[in-house]
Amino acid sequence: QLVVVESGGGSVQAGGSLRLSCTVSGDTFSDLCLGWFRQAPGKEREGVATIDRTGRTMYQDSVKGRFTISRDNSKNIVDLQMNSLKPEDTAMYYCAALRSPMTASEAFPVIHRFPNSGQGTQVIVSS
Repeated sequence: QLVVVESGGGSVQAGGSLRLSCTVSGDTFSDLCLGWFRQAPGKEREGVATIDRTGRTMYQDSVKGRFTISRDNSKNIVDLQMNSLKPEDTAMYYCAALRSPMTASEAFPVIHRFPNSGQGTQVIVSS
């Protein structure tokens, strides 16, 4: 069973930046399809970004150009660099992982349903 642990959330003003990190253990990291999803109060979970085994990525339209997902297979880490943050980015952010050959685009619609995710890390963006 995979163990997923997120870190790096916090409170920032609009326009600021945060970097979320996620460590995943329990399987061969390079075989994992990975991603981030978020849930704002009173809203459904939504995919933010995914990255597949080959390093291809997929982003939600609202974060394109502002967020960057990356993975370091040597350290078992997947990061989410968030720049130019907006109040609407406020949410609990979750990292998710699955041993799968899915491409980033295939994984994106279902990343919030991956069976392995962490406890989440809170991001608050004030205006």
